[in-house]
Amino acid sequence: MDDWHEAVVLLDVPPGDTGEFDREMLERMGHPVHVCHGPPADSVCPLLAGDGCALFEQAHGIVFKLDLGRDQHREILRCYRQLAREDVPIRVLVSAADAERYGDLLRDVEVWSHEPNVADLDGFAARVEAADRLRRRDDAA
Repeated sequence: MDDWHEAVVLLDVPPGDTGEFDREMLERMGHPVHVCHGPPADSVCPLLAGDGCALFEQAHGIVFKLDLGRDQHREILRCYRQLAREDVPIRVLVSAADAERYGDLLRDVEVWSHEPNVADLDGFAARVEAADRLRRRDDAA
Protein backbone atom coordinates (compact mmCIF):
# COMPACT_ATOMS: atom_id res chain seq x y z
CA MET A 1 0.00 0.00 0.00
CA ASP A 2 2.46 2.58 -1.21
CA ASP A 3 0.26 5.17 -2.94
CA TRP A 4 -1.30 7.36 -0.26
CA HIS A 5 -1.86 10.46 -2.40
CA GLU A 6 -5.64 10.19 -2.21
CA ALA A 7 -7.42 8.70 0.77
CA VAL A 8 -9.31 5.97 -1.10
CA VAL A 9 -12.00 3.95 0.65
CA LEU A 10 -12.81 0.37 -0.33
CA LEU A 11 -16.48 -0.44 0.06
CA ASP A 12 -17.17 -4.20 0.12
CA VAL A 13 -20.88 -4.76 -0.47
CA PRO A 14 -22.87 -7.82 -1.58
CA PRO A 15 -23.82 -8.17 -5.26
CA GLY A 16 -26.87 -6.07 -6.00
CA ASP A 17 -26.01 -3.55 -3.27
CA THR A 18 -24.44 -0.47 -4.82
CA GLY A 19 -23.60 1.07 -1.46
CA GLU A 20 -24.77 4.30 -3.05
CA PHE A 21 -25.51 6.18 0.21
CA ASP A 22 -22.11 5.28 1.66
CA ARG A 23 -20.35 6.03 -1.59
CA GLU A 24 -22.01 9.40 -2.09
CA MET A 25 -21.38 10.50 1.48
CA LEU A 26 -17.72 9.43 1.49
CA GLU A 27 -17.10 11.05 -1.90
CA ARG A 28 -18.68 14.30 -0.64
CA MET A 29 -16.20 14.12 2.23
CA GLY A 30 -13.37 13.98 -0.32
CA HIS A 31 -12.68 10.24 -0.44
CA PRO A 32 -12.69 8.40 -3.75
CA VAL A 33 -14.57 5.12 -3.27
CA HIS A 34 -13.89 1.79 -4.94
CA VAL A 35 -16.68 -0.79 -4.73
CA CYS A 36 -16.10 -4.53 -4.61
CA HIS A 37 -18.91 -7.08 -4.54
CA GLY A 38 -16.70 -9.91 -3.40
CA PRO A 39 -15.89 -12.93 -5.52
CA PRO A 40 -18.63 -14.82 -7.33
CA ALA A 41 -19.71 -17.93 -5.41
CA ASP A 42 -17.78 -20.24 -7.76
CA SER A 43 -14.44 -18.40 -7.66
CA VAL A 44 -11.77 -17.35 -5.20
CA CYS A 45 -10.97 -13.78 -4.24
CA PRO A 46 -7.68 -12.79 -5.91
CA LEU A 47 -6.35 -11.61 -2.55
CA LEU A 48 -6.92 -15.08 -1.07
CA ALA A 49 -5.47 -16.74 -4.16
CA GLY A 50 -2.22 -14.84 -3.62
CA ASP A 51 -2.69 -12.71 -6.73
CA GLY A 52 -3.08 -9.45 -4.82
CA CYS A 53 -5.91 -6.98 -5.21
CA ALA A 54 -5.43 -3.49 -6.60
CA LEU A 55 -8.58 -2.24 -4.85
CA PHE A 56 -7.30 -3.39 -1.46
CA GLU A 57 -3.78 -2.12 -2.12
CA GLN A 58 -5.12 1.39 -2.85
CA ALA A 59 -7.43 1.48 0.17
CA HIS A 60 -6.80 3.81 3.09
CA GLY A 61 -9.97 2.62 4.79
CA ILE A 62 -12.37 -0.28 4.34
CA VAL A 63 -16.11 -0.57 4.92
CA PHE A 64 -16.95 -4.28 4.90
CA LYS A 65 -20.56 -5.39 4.39
CA LEU A 66 -20.05 -8.86 2.95
CA ASP A 67 -21.73 -11.90 4.53
CA LEU A 68 -19.64 -13.28 7.39
CA GLY A 69 -21.71 -16.46 7.13
CA ARG A 70 -19.61 -17.32 4.06
CA ASP A 71 -16.20 -18.86 4.76
CA GLN A 72 -14.51 -16.93 1.97
CA HIS A 73 -15.85 -13.59 3.21
CA ARG A 74 -14.50 -14.28 6.70
CA GLU A 75 -11.13 -15.12 5.14
CA ILE A 76 -11.17 -11.88 3.17
CA LEU A 77 -11.73 -9.91 6.36
CA ARG A 78 -8.90 -11.81 8.10
CA CYS A 79 -6.65 -11.09 5.15
CA TYR A 80 -7.50 -7.38 5.25
CA ARG A 81 -6.52 -7.16 8.89
CA GLN A 82 -3.33 -9.17 8.37
CA LEU A 83 -2.15 -7.33 5.26
CA ALA A 84 -3.32 -3.77 5.86
CA ARG A 85 -1.23 -1.29 7.77
CA GLU A 86 -2.22 -1.26 11.41
CA ASP A 87 -3.62 2.27 11.10
CA VAL A 88 -5.98 1.48 8.21
CA PRO A 89 -9.48 1.81 9.65
CA ILE A 90 -11.78 -1.12 8.94
CA ARG A 91 -15.48 -0.93 9.72
CA VAL A 92 -17.65 -4.04 9.50
CA LEU A 93 -21.42 -3.93 9.23
CA VAL A 94 -22.97 -6.99 10.92
CA SER A 95 -26.07 -7.92 12.84
CA ALA A 96 -25.82 -8.03 16.62
CA ALA A 97 -26.06 -11.84 16.43
CA ASP A 98 -23.16 -12.03 13.94
CA ALA A 99 -21.13 -9.58 16.04
CA GLU A 100 -21.41 -12.07 18.89
CA ARG A 101 -20.95 -15.17 16.72
CA TYR A 102 -17.80 -13.81 15.04
CA GLY A 103 -16.46 -11.83 18.00
CA ASP A 104 -12.92 -13.20 17.70
CA LEU A 105 -12.75 -12.22 14.02
CA LEU A 106 -14.11 -8.75 14.75
CA ARG A 107 -11.96 -7.87 17.76
CA ASP A 108 -9.50 -5.75 15.73
CA VAL A 109 -12.10 -3.79 13.75
CA GLU A 110 -14.91 -1.41 14.58
CA VAL A 111 -18.36 -2.95 14.24
CA TRP A 112 -21.50 -1.21 13.05
CA SER A 113 -24.66 -3.13 13.93
CA HIS A 114 -26.80 -0.70 11.92
CA GLU A 115 -26.58 0.84 8.48
CA PRO A 116 -24.02 3.62 8.79
CA ASN A 117 -25.48 7.09 8.93
CA VAL A 118 -23.86 10.42 8.10
CA ALA A 119 -22.28 10.70 11.56
CA ASP A 120 -20.81 7.18 11.32
CA LEU A 121 -19.37 7.85 7.88
CA ASP A 122 -18.05 11.26 8.96
CA GLY A 123 -16.24 9.67 11.91
CA PHE A 124 -14.85 6.97 9.65
CA ALA A 125 -13.70 9.56 7.09
CA ALA A 126 -11.94 11.48 9.88
CA ARG A 127 -10.06 8.29 10.90
CA VAL A 128 -9.04 7.68 7.28
CA GLU A 129 -7.76 11.25 6.97
CA ALA A 130 -5.87 11.05 10.27
CA ALA A 131 -4.19 7.81 9.24
CA ASP A 132 -3.31 9.36 5.88
CA ARG A 133 -1.72 12.43 7.53
CA LEU A 134 0.31 10.25 9.90
CA ARG A 135 1.49 8.09 7.02
CA ARG A 136 2.61 11.12 5.03
CA ARG A 137 4.44 12.52 8.05
CA ASP A 138 6.18 9.20 8.67
CA ASP A 139 7.11 8.89 4.98
CA ALA A 140 8.57 12.43 5.01
CA ALA A 141 10.70 11.74 8.09
